[in-house]
Amino acid sequence: MTPGRRVRDIIESALAELPQTPILAAFSGGLDSMVLLHALAQSEAVRARGLRAVHVDHGLHEESEAWARRCREFADALGVELVVRAVDVVRSPGLGLEASARRARYAAIETLLSPGEIVALAHHRDDQAETVLLKLLRGSGPEGIGAMRPLRRLGRGFAWRPLLLLPRAALREYADQHRLGWIADPSNADQTIDRNYLRMQVMPRISARWPEAESSIAQSAAWARAAAEFIDVEAERALARIQGLDPSTLQFREWLALPAALRDPVLRRWLRALDLPEPTHYQAAELVRQLGEAGEDRQPCVRWPGTEVRRYRDLLHALAPLQFPPLEWVGSFDGSPLTLPLDLGVLRLCGPDGAVRLPTALQVRFRRGGESLRLSSGGRTRELRDLFQEAGVPPWKRGRLPLVFDAEGTLVAVADIWLSESGTALLAPLGARVEWTSAEGGPHRGGDRLAIDLADALS
Repeated sequence: MTPGRRVRDIIESALAELPQTPILAAFSGGLDSMVLLHALAQSEAVRARGLRAVHVDHGLHEESEAWARRCREFADALGVELVVRAVDVVRSPGLGLEASARRARYAAIETLLSPGEIVALAHHRDDQAETVLLKLLRGSGPEGIGAMRPLRRLGRGFAWRPLLLLPRAALREYADQHRLGWIADPSNADQTIDRNYLRMQVMPRISARWPEAESSIAQSAAWARAAAEFIDVEAERALARIQGLDPSTLQFREWLALPAALRDPVLRRWLRALDLPEPTHYQAAELVRQLGEAGEDRQPCVRWPGTEVRRYRDLLHALAPLQFPPLEWVGSFDGSPLTLPLDLGVLRLCGPDGAVRLPTALQVRFRRGGESLRLSSGGRTRELRDLFQEAGVPPWKRGRLPLVFDAEGTLVAVADIWLSESGTALLAPLGARVEWTSAEGGPHRGGDRLAIDLADALS
């Protein structure tokens, strides 16, 4: 079988498994993407779907504009519409130039995808083997070692890699057969880039000793990918079982009791759903260690940039790092909207006909310790600390609740959660109630959604 026939057969076979939607070919002008676009353009089935191409100009090489022109000339010769997108590559913290460029490239491609459209990528078996080795060297689990999937979701559409079963040599033979003049990017020879070093120094030595290494590594990736997909399904089920009524909580004992293969995926799925950064493997292991060793009276907390995971009683709480208002902060409160510090929301008095204003202003501050109140429901004066404990309010939330005091320094209200007996006497004749909303105007966010839980706990 000729190289051309082999490439076309692979594409036609893979095409049959795809939804009937248009195809957008990612086209850098290099060997791999030139073979892919040329082969796609020869397919009547692809043409019938609708074929176009995109070239992303990263602006990282002085010849990048000339490369874009060559890509347009090649696409024009094939009768394929080409969209050229220029991007600014911003170095993200913790990412090298290659990874930052890749992120910018995919972001640009996503903006072009119509709903359900498929972007064809030219990754091949050698790329897959290199990816597996890189993931192994970075300590990845089954999801990472599973490397690139033939088809996956990307934005509003899909990313499709029809050439993953073919070695780079087959693509080179195809290019030679059709006399394709591809662009040679000098950065591909830069051995300070990990992937290039693997391709130029490591893989040739491995293949010389084990000729079937690339094929075997790709097969291992397929097995790992299948295992990762199974684990993902089981992690979704496990998370549904052990997540608390508040989505930002998790039953910690049940989480610790999960098989090791599920514990980490459940943690990461939970954090992703909360839009919180995930931990390193070391940080995840530290969380397991602290939870396993901490006594019942302890409140372990493991932090990493952008996330805190805290234990209180039977639950893990995941939240963005908290700031606490200064103890000396005091606000004058006559019922009109009072903006609290550190984006802790707005406090106001509301009545049947709208806003309520008091003839004498109250004071609002945050907890300093030793506060007490006599609840409107009667009974003895209670320490606020005891009320918090009975209601199960986590310690880190207590210092973020606005407290309302009268002119004599008597605690009148704890946010819009508890009203004292004297507070009821003050507000009831006016038909007023305390309302505490987030700065965004919605219900209390994240760690401050307490009113319903506390009312239930103390009813």
